[in-house]
Amino acid sequence: MSDLLQPILTVDRLTMRFGGLTAIDDLSLAVPARKITAVIGPNGAGKTTLFNCMTGFYKPTLGSVRLNHPQRGVLALEGLPSHAVAHRAQVVRTFQNIRLFPRMTVLENLIVAQHNPLQAASGFSLAGLLGLPAYRRAEAKALETAVGWLTRLKLIDKADVAAGDLPYGTQRRIEIARALCVDPVLLCLDEPAAGLNPRESAELNELLQSLVADDDLSILLIEHDMSVVMNVSDHICVLNYGRKIAEGTPEEIRNNPSVIQAYLGEEEDENMDASTEGAAP
Repeated sequence: MSDLLQPILTVDRLTMRFGGLTAIDDLSLAVPARKITAVIGPNGAGKTTLFNCMTGFYKPTLGSVRLNHPQRGVLALEGLPSHAVAHRAQVVRTFQNIRLFPRMTVLENLIVAQHNPLQAASGFSLAGLLGLPAYRRAEAKALETAVGWLTRLKLIDKADVAAGDLPYGTQRRIEIARALCVDPVLLCLDEPAAGLNPRESAELNELLQSLVADDDLSILLIEHDMSVVMNVSDHICVLNYGRKIAEGTPEEIRNNPSVIQAYLGEEEDENMDASTEGAAP
């Protein structure tokens, strides 16, 4: 099978139990490469638990999560700690609650995200203290990467501002920029549109689509904002009580009776249609 046809991520019969509670129940999912996949469902459906199992925060009770890395082959994410998932597998996530360093500048937040290559180049401090050439090169590259993403996300004018002093929507974009500095092959976004106004949501849609089209990224997102989900997603998986109840294109999900009954609801489904009316295909 060619690399273009292989999924970037394959979740196979994943189960996550917490005592007597089953948060994820026998879930299988293939995330297509170079596409945007959304995971939706009501609160408590298991969406964030899925992210935690994928990114090393939880060790699944059963099942596997395999990444088809473009250079490193198939990696078993369920056996890796969180730092290795981000560094070695290049699966990077943002969180539902913003986790920036509020007193650091925006630029400093993005440079700190690149601590792994900087730490390695410093020889775990000695080369950094002495200012040796290898460390200076790594430092210059980290700065170039940070400035590049700030420019791309139209945040360069905020580079020297403390992250915590900026509006909520801007902080959301900074979090995405920080994740991009780690050079992900799979970017996992946990409710990136939460708290955004309609203009900011539209800008987020444009950004996500450009990352796939221009940077060959694969994106997996959890989102409640249907104007984001239906306008940007190529593929949608619907969870309810930890089980997959539907999977398909936005059009298929919009018209799926099980989804309407379990999650969207008749009234919300009408709102969803209205929110996507006239949107670009």
